[in-house]
Amino acid sequence: MGPFERRVEGRCTRCVAARLRAWAATPEAPVRREPQDRGPKPRRLRRPPLQWPRRSEPQPRREPEYAGLRRTEPWPPVARPGQPPLPAQPPRNPWPTRAKWAGAAVAALVLIALTATASLRVWTPASSRFMRIDDGPVTYQYVSLDHVSRYVVASVIAHEDDQMGLRAQAFHWGDYADRARAHLTGAPQQTYSTIPQQLAKNMFFTPDQSAIRKAVETVPSILLSSTLPDARIMELYLNYAQFGPDLYGVCAASWYYFDTAPWEMYPYHAMQLAGMLPNPEDVVRLPGGGVAAPAYAQYPSAAFHINGAANVDLPARFAGWGGWENIVASVGIEDSAADHADDRPSEDSCSTMPEPVRQRLAVEDPGFVSRSQ
Repeated sequence: MGPFERRVEGRCTRCVAARLRAWAATPEAPVRREPQDRGPKPRRLRRPPLQWPRRSEPQPRREPEYAGLRRTEPWPPVARPGQPPLPAQPPRNPWPTRAKWAGAAVAALVLIALTATASLRVWTPASSRFMRIDDGPVTYQYVSLDHVSRYVVASVIAHEDDQMGLRAQAFHWGDYADRARAHLTGAPQQTYSTIPQQLAKNMFFTPDQSAIRKAVETVPSILLSSTLPDARIMELYLNYAQFGPDLYGVCAASWYYFDTAPWEMYPYHAMQLAGMLPNPEDVVRLPGGGVAAPAYAQYPSAAFHINGAANVDLPARFAGWGGWENIVASVGIEDSAADHADDRPSEDSCSTMPEPVRQRLAVEDPGFVSRSQ
C-alpha cells in the first residue's frame, strides 16, 4: 500500500472498488432494473433574470404629496399639524370649459333657427309679432300668392325693394353700414330696409326703432333669405304687411279699401296699396271705398306716399324695368293670377269678403256693407 492508502486507513479508492465488486458478485445482491422509457422530458423554459435599473447614486424615498389625508377632508387639502406645508396648487382656468359650452349653445341656436326658417317653406304661422302686440281687433286673412294680382306684387317690389331679385343675400352690407352711420349721426337715411328685413321685423320683432333691434334684425333676415325662395318671401310679406290701423295682409286690405278680391286688383289700386306701406297707421278708408290720409298725419304724410307712388314713382319704375312682367320675373314668378282661376273658390283664394272685414265695415260704413251684399 502507498502512503495515501496507508493515510486513509484502508479507505483508498482501489480498496472501496474491490469491495463493491465483491459485494455485487454475491448471490444476495439486488437485481438492477433498467429505467423505463417515458418519452422525452418536457423542456423547462428558463426565465430571464430580472434586470433592475442601475442608479448612479441612491435616490431618497419620496413621500406622497398628500400623505395622511382622508377623502372626507375638504378640497383643497390642508396639511395636518406636524406635517410640512403642502405644495401650492395652481388655480384652474375655467375659460376653456366656458368657451366649449358657449360654442355648443351657439351651434344649437343656429340649428334651431335654420330648422324654424326652413319650415316656413310649407308652414305659414297664423299670426305675426305685429299682430300679437296689436291692441285692437286684428283684421286679417291669409291668401296664397297664386291668387294675388301680379300688379300688387310688382308694385310692392318696385316701391320697397326693387333689387330683391338681383341680390344674392338679404341686403347689401354697404347700405346697412350707411343706415347705421346715418342713425348714429342723425343724418337723413339714403337707403331703407329691404323686404327680407321688413319681413323679419313683422314676424319676430316690434315697431321699435332702436339700434339694438335693427342690429338683431339682421340675423333672421339673413336666415330667411338663405332658406326661402324669393317668391315665398313675397307671399309671407304680403300676408303680414300692415296696410292700415289693425289691418294686415293684402287679402283684408283689398276688400276693405276697394271691395275686390286681391286677384282682380287694378294697377292704380295696387300702386296705392304699395304706397301705404311706409306709414300704415296714417291711412283711413273713405266712405264708400277708397284711400285717404287723416288730418293729423304729419309730413311725409300717407297721402304724399300714396299719391306719389300711384301717380309718379311706380309708373316711372315700371317703365324703367320694361313692364311689371320683368319685375315679378326677377323673383321667380312666371305665371299670373289668372292661371290659377280653376282653384277658386278655395280657402286660400280670398274670393269672398273675409268675415273680420265685414264686421269692421258694419261698424264704420254700414251702408257700404249692405250694398256689397
